[in-house]
Amino acid sequence: MANHKSALKRIRRNERAHQHNRLVLTSMRTYLKGARVKLTGKNEIEAQEALRMAVSALDQAAGKGVIHPNNAARRKSRLMLAYNRTFAARPAA
Repeated sequence: MANHKSALKRIRRNERAHQHNRLVLTSMRTYLKGARVKLTGKNEIEAQEALRMAVSALDQAAGKGVIHPNNAARRKSRLMLAYNRTFAARPAA
């Protein structure tokens, strides 16, 4: 256990940051899961909205330093690929 006043304060600050980071991370994961579920469905409008919310959550998490920016970019890329496979690749009529 820390004995110095500054070390005790640092422990308190780390715990607050940890709680905040968990909140950002879990909400990001919730949006990602919702987007993946909507991408398997047939409604393109709902899928677009879920995709927009997931991308926004990823950008926020990366901006706050909760995840690495490359991690966010990779996840966004995979979501877009899934969206394009599901909705954009339609046969020419």
